Amino acid sequence: MILTHAVTRGVADGTVTAVYRRWARPRVRPGNTLTTAWGVVRIESVTPVDPSAITDADAAAAGEPSARAVLASLRGPAGAPVFRIGLGWGGEDPRHALSAETDLTREQLDDIAARLARLDRDSPWTHEVLRAVVAHPGLRAADLAALLGREKNKLKLDIRKLKNLGLTHSLEVGYRISPRGAAYLDARGT
Repeated sequence: MILTHAVTRGVADGTVTAVYRRWARPRVRPGNTLTTAWGVVRIESVTPVDPSAITDADAAAAGEPSARAVLASLRGPAGAPVFRIGLGWGGEDPRHALSAETDLTREQLDDIAARLARLDRDSPWTHEVLRAVVAHPGLRAADLAALLGREKNKLKLDIRKLKNLGLTHSLEVGYRISPRGAAYLDARGT
């Protein structure tokens, strides 16, 4: 489930406590977490609702101006069930602290290398992408993909894997290497 920046900011500050989705069946479960640019969002509940029963107060709790706006935002077949997904704040994104590490031990360097080797198992790409991000900070994903001869959406997914290891940061436009990523590359001499 994808949440907008406005929704995740609202969950962080307590003004958004739910979203509505039209799905054939629920795609999240209570207890799931979503790691977003603003932090961790917990799935508190998943409840089927009658869309005609959504009120303006319900809409406000979802960060929308009206029940009409909630209904207009629903995607999918008109006959599919609508779910109210209760949201809670789970805390800061743990990748922020991870990506700030610069004094990496030999064990940490070996761990990063092993994780990157697993990502490279089918086709090596990790170091090429890291070097491209270093050389072109803030470059749009589409332009970076063209530079690397890659498909944009696949590249974005791969860069997210590097971000999960604390090696890159997403910017409003493009990406940059994190302090941890720079320390890793420096230790490797690349």
